[in-house]
Amino acid sequence: MNLFSIVLIVALVLLVLYGIIIYNRLVNLKHNAGISWSNIDVLLKQRHDELPKLVETCKQYMRYEKDTLEAVMRARQGVADAQQRGDVPALGAAESQLRLGLGQLFAVAEAYPELRANDNFRHLESRITGLENAVADRREFYNDSVNLNNVRIEQFPDVLIARFFNFEPFRLLEFSEPEKQNVDLASLFR
Repeated sequence: MNLFSIVLIVALVLLVLYGIIIYNRLVNLKHNAGISWSNIDVLLKQRHDELPKLVETCKQYMRYEKDTLEAVMRARQGVADAQQRGDVPALGAAESQLRLGLGQLFAVAEAYPELRANDNFRHLESRITGLENAVADRREFYNDSVNLNNVRIEQFPDVLIARFFNFEPFRLLEFSEPEKQNVDLASLFR
């Protein structure tokens, strides 16, 4: 074997090792995005289970707020449907509707002092608010993971490995513009 053959073999081995390293990094990023989505999924399911309890507690006090309670339950079903289909854009829209409905429900609840004093309501409100905050935190982590994955599968030389092994980009979980704006509580009491 001459020196040129040895250099060529070493270069090929190094190139294959570099390709393996890139592949493993892409697999890691893909799984991180999957794990972060699973974390959101768990929180959404927990909140999904808590909402009927909240609505039932509110029904005992809020006899004239049927539309608000029904809107929350419709939005809850929309989130569940989008979640089951794995439709990230639809989930973002449904989440926006649910958060808007919950904001209205909590705002309307202010007009019912006996409801606000109810231990079960306070516990459920606190639990759902905590879950809402956790979903927001996990959404941020998910979107960071998705962004890292999507950038890496578009960068050279990773794009070569990503295309060869059919790595796909993930979709960001985004909420609608009304979701991002502050809620006008005064308008809810008119």
